[in-house]
Amino acid sequence: MVGALDEGKITEYFKNKSVLITGSTGFLGKILVEKILRVQPDVKKIYLPVRAADAAAAKRRVETEVVGKELFGLLREKHGDGFESFIEEKIVPLAGDVMREGFGVDRETLKELRVVEELNVIVNGAATTNFYERYDVALDVNVAGVRHMCDFARRCPNLEVLLHVSTAYVAGEKQGLVQEKPFRHGETLKEGTHLDIDVEVRLAKDLKKQMQADGVDDPKAERKALKELGLSRARHFGWPNTYVFTKSMGEMMLGQMMQGGEVPVVIVRPSIITSVQNDPLPGWIEGTRTIDAILIGYAKQNLSCFLADLDLTMDVMPGDMVVNAMMAATVGHASTTPSASAKKMEPKHEEPLETPPSVYHVSSSLRHPAPYAVLYRTGIRYFEENPRVGADGRPVRTRKVRFLSTIASFHLFMVLKYRLPLELLHLLSILCCGLFGLAALYHDLARKYRFVMQLVDLYGPFSLFKGCFDDVNLNKLRLAMAEEGAARDGLFNFDPRTIDWDEYFYRVHIPGVMKYVLK
Repeated sequence: MVGALDEGKITEYFKNKSVLITGSTGFLGKILVEKILRVQPDVKKIYLPVRAADAAAAKRRVETEVVGKELFGLLREKHGDGFESFIEEKIVPLAGDVMREGFGVDRETLKELRVVEELNVIVNGAATTNFYERYDVALDVNVAGVRHMCDFARRCPNLEVLLHVSTAYVAGEKQGLVQEKPFRHGETLKEGTHLDIDVEVRLAKDLKKQMQADGVDDPKAERKALKELGLSRARHFGWPNTYVFTKSMGEMMLGQMMQGGEVPVVIVRPSIITSVQNDPLPGWIEGTRTIDAILIGYAKQNLSCFLADLDLTMDVMPGDMVVNAMMAATVGHASTTPSASAKKMEPKHEEPLETPPSVYHVSSSLRHPAPYAVLYRTGIRYFEENPRVGADGRPVRTRKVRFLSTIASFHLFMVLKYRLPLELLHLLSILCCGLFGLAALYHDLARKYRFVMQLVDLYGPFSLFKGCFDDVNLNKLRLAMAEEGAARDGLFNFDPRTIDWDEYFYRVHIPGVMKYVLK
């Protein structure tokens, strides 16, 4: 249970602790690694399993994809010439694969490093976040990866807490107040259906076998079929895409495998994660987040319209605030008296007690909502004052985007704006044998049409999301911060009410996307 928390207690907790973090090459993973090292240089070890062929390759990957990033500039400055030796002392790259047992790390390596015996904290941030991932890959990473993590955790005699990073959008397309409740095993979002994870795994395997039996030897065809299978299964059970569907299954797997155990389990469900607001590098971001695809399309002037209701809430949280909440939740739930190894591994003959994971929505829609209109007006302002330069060296004129708030109005607009002109251009191009630049016009318009449709297909469910994420548990965590204002203004601030959304997007997030993503 969460007791009184303050900055001192959070930083002190990580002293002499051994922490294993999966997904460290991802956006949140890097922020977490940097934060722990910066606020508690006396952390014992941070183990980072990464996909690599051997130890040397794992070391190179961590050096280039994690600590070599600009995000670590403040830490590098703090340690000066001793930065490399500090990193080498604290960080232990492990060559492996989260889709395999024991994170795919060689047993001899684990034994030599005494990882199992000494580990105190596991943070599972590894995931495939591709909305339309191949079903087999999504199941391997987001579901089987959780199973292997739980197996590993149950072998660790000194493990004090296990934190799993999920997403608030496991709620699918629910409306109204979405509570911080764990999934029941087999629960779905569509009435009259029941989910069996083993059946889903078999479906993916059977499809691959069937295609092989049918003589289909085309990797593209296999990839397409498995992507379509994942999407159809997700929608069958009420989820909009493969990503949130398999993340939901991962939560169910975690709850089932860790129930009745002595190790506290925490699930953190962030909403849309945006660039670092403050600490350590304002604006820093990696990868294309949901709303950033819209910004980039707008910056490149590829986006003339989009499916979104500007009055709906855009639930976003800066990456540093998400990590602050993760660290506070870790310390708040950590057991300082870990059970003996034999007790954990001993088979239980009695029915295990129900001990569901503690769930935290790290979100802003309830406490400090920001409508999509904020993103639009700050985007217009930013690009008018900081116009992009085209290939010809001239400033690119900022054009306004038409937002359509219903699917029906969007499809009608796309027919009139793109489909009919495309059909006409195609016909004229054929009649004129491609003369007068008609073919080039056709391909340019077709490219813009595909871009908008792909963007809407991917992000439409989020831009029309009408739910509001309850954060009563997270607010209790804020209230547990004993120092006056510690959760609002201090080193571990995760209170969205401290953010001026217009200022954040205009001065921090949009410039960050332009600098770090749209290079």
